Parts: sequence; C-alpha cells; structure tokens
Amino acid sequence: MNPPLTHGADFLYDRGMKWAVVSFLMICMGTSVYAGGYRAALVADMDTGRVLYSENASDLNYPASLTKIMTLYLTFDALEHGRLHLDDYLIVSNYAAAASPVKLGLNAGSKISVEDAIKAVAVLSANDVARVLAENLKGGKEGNFASLMTRVATEIGLSKTNFENSSGLPNDDQMSTARDIALLSMAVYKHFPQYWKFFGIKTWTYNGKTYTNGNRLLGTYPGCDGMKTGYTNKSKYSLVATASRGNRRLISVVLGAADKDIRATVSRNMLNKGFELVGATGAAPTASHTPVAVSNPSPVHVTNVQSAPAEPKKYGGGNAGVQFGAFSSRAAATEQVARVKSKLNVVATIENAPNGMYRVRVKNLSDASAADLKSRASANGIDSFIFH
Repeated sequence: MNPPLTHGADFLYDRGMKWAVVSFLMICMGTSVYAGGYRAALVADMDTGRVLYSENASDLNYPASLTKIMTLYLTFDALEHGRLHLDDYLIVSNYAAAASPVKLGLNAGSKISVEDAIKAVAVLSANDVARVLAENLKGGKEGNFASLMTRVATEIGLSKTNFENSSGLPNDDQMSTARDIALLSMAVYKHFPQYWKFFGIKTWTYNGKTYTNGNRLLGTYPGCDGMKTGYTNKSKYSLVATASRGNRRLISVVLGAADKDIRATVSRNMLNKGFELVGATGAAPTASHTPVAVSNPSPVHVTNVQSAPAEPKKYGGGNAGVQFGAFSSRAAATEQVARVKSKLNVVATIENAPNGMYRVRVKNLSDASAADLKSRASANGIDSFIFH
C-alpha cells in the first residue's frame, strides 16, 4: 500500500517473546529440505494477486538475500518522495565495508552512487552495499532500518515476516514465508514500476569488473524479466522469478531448494504451471493442493465497508494523490478504474508509466483528502498508496 513513510524507530514485534518462540520452534522442527528438493513454492498472477498454486506457502523460512527486496522497496520509496536521487552519492561506513561476502568490496570512507548501489544489490546481491543503503536511509544504524523494514512489511500485508538486517545475512530471528515474499515482490511491481528494470539486469560492470545476475531464468525462460536470488547455509537456495506472456504476468517463489539447479527447475515448473492455468481456464486449478485466492497484492481484513454514496464524493484540491496500482496492460488498468468507481464512487484516470506500465491514479487532492480516500480504499479491500 506504500503510504508516505514516517521513519519512526518503533518496532511492531516483541522480540523477547514472539520471535524467541518462533526461533525455538524452527530449531525443534528443523529446516531440512523436503523430499521434493525444496521447502516451499507458489505461483501467482501479479496483476490480480491471485495465487494459482502453492505448496507450504505459509511455512516460516529464512529469507536470506530475498530480504534485499524490502531494502530496495524502501530505497525506491525514498527516490519516489525525493529523499534520494539516483545520482546522489552514499558514504561507506566501517560496518558496511566489513560485511561478509557476497559483497562489492567497497572500502570504508569511499562513496557509491545510489544507482550503482541499487544495481549492486539487485544484480550481485552485495551485502556491504545493502548496509550502505540501510545506514544512509535510516540514521546511520542498520538496526533502525530493520525495524522500519518490519513495520512497512506489516503495512503492506506481510503477516509472518520479521527483519533483523538489510541484507539477509544469517540471523535466526529473520523469517518470512513464500506468501509474504510474493506479496512484497508484487508491492514493488505495483508501487514502483519505474524501477522494476533493475531486477532484470543480466550483467553489470563496476570499476572494470563485470558481475552476472544469479537468476538463471533471465535470458533462458521466455518472458522472464526479474527478480531476486537468495542463499545461506540455513535458508538453502531460493528464487523469486517473474515472467510475462501476452497480457499475463506471473510470479513464482521457491524457498529452500537443495541447490541452484533445483531452484531454477522448480521456478520454471511453477511458471509453466501458472501460464497453463491462466491460458487454459483463466482460473485457479482444482488440484490436491488447494489454491489460495487473494484479491490484491496486500490482502486487507475488510471491516465497516461502506456502500458508495449516490453522488461522487467531493475532495479538496492540492498536490497529493492516491495510486491504485500499476498494471502491465491497459485492460487490467481499466478493470481497476471500474473497481475504484464501483467501490469508492471516485473517478480514477489511467496514466502511462515507465516500462510500458499503466498507473491508476486520482490526483490533485489535499493531504487530508488523500488520506481519507486511501482509508476508504483499504476498508474496501483495494490496494493503494499516497503520492506527492
């Protein structure tokens, strides 16, 4: 839902209770890879948020470098709201330089541009650069940034995710699920389409050295355009992959694969299954694994839903606005415009966005009007965020 972020350091979880218990349960249950060679998987439609097929998608797992999707989400938010610019330079601290590999190998006291930092995280999955972003975005302390990560995760609908660092380096309290990671990835896609291109970079050259993206589906799976890999000893191999065919864009999440080959193969199989389902029937399968349907990328518990008034609701003018998603096809955007009109009795417009996307927006609102509209959208189960 990407509200304008208020960068308080308050932390939503009682680490001394909830996550201590969860960590204990993880140790008791073990984290071995399942017989199929992976722990969890799902495939979903990125425009509707509908999960087409899933296995163990709500089971807790270590996210490893998939954590960096949230680090980049908050970086993109800072860019969107003018707190950062792509050509700004960030200072590398001793703490950042000391991060464990994989890393870019930056020296303490050196600088890196925001754009190169994003590429280093998206392509190389550089742990030192993830720390650089965290420290520069949240008062010089990675712990403060991790608290913000967890709070924003909750705001956009992640129900079982806790972050302790910006990189995904091993921490027993840092946990998520395939479902939550899919929701986070779709939030990036919907809220910041102009930056989606970074997840599809195959190779990147910095200071004369070329780095290759670990996502094997880029360039080998038809239509694949992102997104992120992950690995630690405990998490094993994980992959989020996105691909489009025609006007359908799908996302697969695979967690805890035994090796790189398995995570790539399972990702391909998930995407193939998803495209077969939406292409053949346009609906979720009737299979032994009951699919989970979600109405949008950030499911909201609907309470006090109000029927639309007879006359369109009038809002005061201003410089704020509310975005109700970004879509890969105009048809999908048109459907969202109709949904907004039906549920909220507000007329939204479609704007062309970078990378061929289509934004659904209501503009020229006062801050109070934008907040009211966003609140009404949430009450009606519509994903949205405020922009200026």
